[in-house]
Amino acid sequence: MTRLIATALLLAALLTGCGATIPTDPDGTLDRVTSTGVLRVGVSPNPPWTIVTSQEAPPRGTEAELVGEFAESLGAEIEWTVGGEEALVGELERGQLDLVIGGLTARSPWSQKAALTYRYTTAVGPEGTEELHVMAAPMGENAFLVELEHFLLGKDLV
Repeated sequence: MTRLIATALLLAALLTGCGATIPTDPDGTLDRVTSTGVLRVGVSPNPPWTIVTSQEAPPRGTEAELVGEFAESLGAEIEWTVGGEEALVGELERGQLDLVIGGLTARSPWSQKAALTYRYTTAVGPEGTEELHVMAAPMGENAFLVELEHFLLGKDLV
């Protein structure tokens, strides 16, 4: 076990010496958001998590407020895209969105197409069962995902 830890530390040191950073975003999501100041968020209406009243007004609701705070922590403004989950996850896969919200739960059927965050809160669903709420980020964009999860865990919502 000690040898395994030593090997892992050596590997980490070598990667750091090569300029590699862990976690990383192959498509540069976190760097793009912080450099352009724009966080592209897809929102699917699902009150009270996400409330959409019109295309002109920004979404409201628990998740919309959280994402607003996250964007602010990155020095970014939000560019909202309203739609159904399937269309939004497709845009997330094609790199057209950075994040999708809409009252998604850990049981989401989109877990094969998007990286779901660690559960940031729990709620009782319509059937009286506990639901673990998550957000969806692009697959493989680990630096962005870690930054988002760090933010959510810091909110102490669980």
